[in-house]
Formats: sequence, C-alpha cells, structure tokens
Amino acid sequence: MKFIHFVGIGGIGLSGLARYLQKEGFVVSGSDIKETKITKKLREEGITVSIPHDAKNIKNQDLIIYTSVAKDDNVELVESRKRNILTLSRKDALPLILKDRRVFATCGAHGKSTTSAMLASMVEGTVIIGAESKQFDTNMHYQVSNNIIFEADESDESFLNSNPYVAVVTNAEPEHMEYYNYDLKRFYGAYEQFLKSATIRVINAEDEFLGTLDKLEAIRLYPSRDLKDIKTFIKNDEPFTSFILKDLGIFEVWGIGEHIVIDASLAVLASLSEMDIETARARLKNYRGIKKRFDIIEKEDNFALIDDYGHHPTEITATMHSAKKYAKMMNLEKITVVWQPHKYSRVYDNLKGFVECFAGVDKLIILPVWSVGEKKIDIDFEKEFKRYNPIFAKSVIKKTKSLDLVIDSKIDKKLDSGLVIGFGAGDITYQLRGA
Repeated sequence: MKFIHFVGIGGIGLSGLARYLQKEGFVVSGSDIKETKITKKLREEGITVSIPHDAKNIKNQDLIIYTSVAKDDNVELVESRKRNILTLSRKDALPLILKDRRVFATCGAHGKSTTSAMLASMVEGTVIIGAESKQFDTNMHYQVSNNIIFEADESDESFLNSNPYVAVVTNAEPEHMEYYNYDLKRFYGAYEQFLKSATIRVINAEDEFLGTLDKLEAIRLYPSRDLKDIKTFIKNDEPFTSFILKDLGIFEVWGIGEHIVIDASLAVLASLSEMDIETARARLKNYRGIKKRFDIIEKEDNFALIDDYGHHPTEITATMHSAKKYAKMMNLEKITVVWQPHKYSRVYDNLKGFVECFAGVDKLIILPVWSVGEKKIDIDFEKEFKRYNPIFAKSVIKKTKSLDLVIDSKIDKKLDSGLVIGFGAGDITYQLRGA
C-alpha cells in the first residue's frame, strides 16, 4: 500500500493523520470543500490538496480515508466504491494506522487536547492531537519512534480503535449522546472498554463514572486530596500555575485554573511509566499551551483578546474562572464574551448549562449558531439569555487593539477595552484572528 487519499483532509483530525502517513513514506493526497489555513499548509508540506471534492480526484489510490461528516453521496466516496478501492472512515482506519505502535492515548469530554499536549511535552515520540501545540506549532510532530502520543476521540467510539498502551481519561461526562442514541449504558461501556484495552490506565477518579471503576487496576488522581498549594502567577504577560501533586513535589505549568492543574497531573502520572519524576518535572515546563485554548491573541495595556475552543457549558465554566483570574491579575476591569454556539443539538441538550456558564460576565455577544450541517432547532436565545441583555451580532472583525461587531450588516460597536474572550468550535477563531 502506497497511495492514500483523504476526503476531508482540512479537518484537524484527518490532517494530523495525513501528515503522519506522509512522514511514514506514503504518497498522500486529499480534498475538502473549501480552502483553509490547514489546506494551504498541507500543500506547503508537499501534500496534494484539491478543492472542492471531485470524482476526478479518485484515481488508483490504494486506500481512501474519509471524515465522519462526509455523506454517503459524496462524489469521491461514490467513485472510490465504484472502483472497488478500500474505503474506510477515520474510525475504521485507525487500527491500520496505529497497529504495532506504543500508543499513549488520552480521551475525555473535556481537556483531552490539553492533556495530550502536556504529555507530548514529556514523553518522546510522534504527536498526533486534535489541536495545534504551541510547543511544536502543529497538530502532528513527527519523531522516529515506536511511541505515539495520540488524542483519542470518544464522539464516535473511535477511541476504541486507538490501540492504547497507556490510556488516560480526563473525565467521562456525557457528550455526543446523539451518536450513542442517548444510551448511557452504551456510552459508559465504551469508556470502560477503552480503559480495559490498555496496559497502563490513568484516570480522574473523582469523575462521577470513573470513580465507580473500583475493580479496574489504574493510577488514580483524586484532585480534592492529591492537589495542594495551587498558585497562579504572571511571567512575561503569560499565565502560569504551580502546584503540589501527591507526594511528588512542586510542578509548574502554563495556564490558569484547576482544570489545567488536573490535566497536568494526569499527564505527569502517565509520563512516569517512561521517566523519573525529576525529568517529568523539568519537561512539563516545555508546554506552552495549544492554539484556541485560552489562546492570548493580543495583550495591550487595557485590552486583551483571548480565543478559546470551549463549546460545552462545563468547558466554558472552567475557562470563565480562569478568565476572571487573568483579568484581575492584569488589571482589566471588565469581561466581554463573544459566543458562537456550536450545533443546535448541543445548545438544546445543555441549554440550562449554557445559560448559567456565563455568570459574572459584563457583556455577552451571541453570534449565529455554527450548525455543522444540522437542521435548525428553534431556540429563543433572546428569551433564554435575557438576564445578560445580550447583543446579537452577525460576525466580528479583528482590528489592531480592538474587535468590531457587525450588526445588521454594518459595524455598529467596537470592543477595545477590558478582557474580550471568544468561545466556540466553529469559524469564530478565524474571525477573532482576522484570518
């Protein structure tokens, strides 16, 4: 097998696998519906990328790998099946890609990208994660090694195909329940199966479900008793946190908030299968965050702009705590949130949580729902979020030292003071960056 084509190569998940297989010596090509920074970068790296999807892109490849959002009537999938080319979803292709590798797999509803990147700062090996590590400036960092630090995805049960040697679970909060037919037994059963398939298991034992797995041999973190003396500080306008983990001494990590400390602790505990504690302590300091996770885009005397991927109430609540601490430490007087809701189903299923998670914000800007192809669900955002007196904007435009709001097709307001933080997993990140 030599020629591999990716349908949906511009996605953060498929692009990482494409980069990895190219480094492994395969001839890689791909396609997507539109041009993005990722597709442009892939071309620069020598991967042939076609925009948009076209049946002509399917020639005599040995394998077609497609994104989970591709429909059965995708012209390239139809053509590949006509030609009897082996055609696999990302999920089904993972056993082929990760077989015989020593995989350090991290999953969880929240924090898996961060924990994976932290683990990658300590354990030597190839890194494939669903975000761009600032340490490596990419979502795939190649190293000649049998080790792969891999962000495993529970949204479609593909983590069951990740061949984990070390399995790390940050939490098992129900999410993506539409995939699991809202069957909690199936959902939790998948997590348990993932853990049982690993040789070494590291879990947040205070998670409601993970805490019930008493008979499973695992390295357990109990945050309320294992983490002490958590202190945040600013160094060169960057946020850092120090903490004591169990009886292992003091650690220092980039970021703010208890969730950051929990993620770092899980990564440290997982790394100890490979190194001594002092090596882990030193290497953790190499972590410098990941793009779109409390990502400080701009910082001026009285203005800061942060981009955050948070698109679930639990994530937003945790990041809001960090934002409030950062604003206080940087003497920023007010906090403005720009929220791009991600998927109608997620907002509908977690509406109460979304209403509560913005508590304490000084101003709430709500952008149109990033639907991800879903059918519209009627949600009265004005009524549900009336306590915040929200501003509804079509988009935002990045300017130097400010962010403009587009309301009724014209620039109506300017955000140029305090802390402005954007939340969402859609295109808000490009709006905030002016890209």
